[in-house]
Amino acid sequence: MARLDTTRCNLTAFRKATRRVSQLYDELLAPSGLRGTQRAILVHVARSQSSTIGELAAALVLDRTALTHNLKPLQRDGLVTVAADKDDRRSKRVRLTKRGESKLAESQDAWRQAQDRFEAAFGARQAAELRQTLELVAALEFGEPMPAAPPG
Repeated sequence: MARLDTTRCNLTAFRKATRRVSQLYDELLAPSGLRGTQRAILVHVARSQSSTIGELAAALVLDRTALTHNLKPLQRDGLVTVAADKDDRRSKRVRLTKRGESKLAESQDAWRQAQDRFEAAFGARQAAELRQTLELVAALEFGEPMPAAPPG
């Protein structure tokens, strides 16, 4: 049986790192009642003020189904509203409610603590470089693989 080279698996490395960082943020955000993913959605909604589901999904690099699933508890808790666009009834717009604005503000100190703790452990300069690299990775388009170059 062939030996597997698990050290080259980009997916495993990303997932392990993502889980570790998510654990830090989720732990510190827990008193606010938000998870890191939920706060990220609220931040994007607050920045855009009114996005369609499609625009928000693209900004978060999520498929629409996953975003809709993640919006349900935020809707249930009255943090966002999802309603048909008045100009295009086929589209739905996501808006932050006053309660959502308050929850976002309430979670700001915990988020800052998580940021500071990560940067203390990893390094502020390295964290800034990592964010830049991860933005590049998030923007990649993975088309068909390039054919191998002929030898010679």
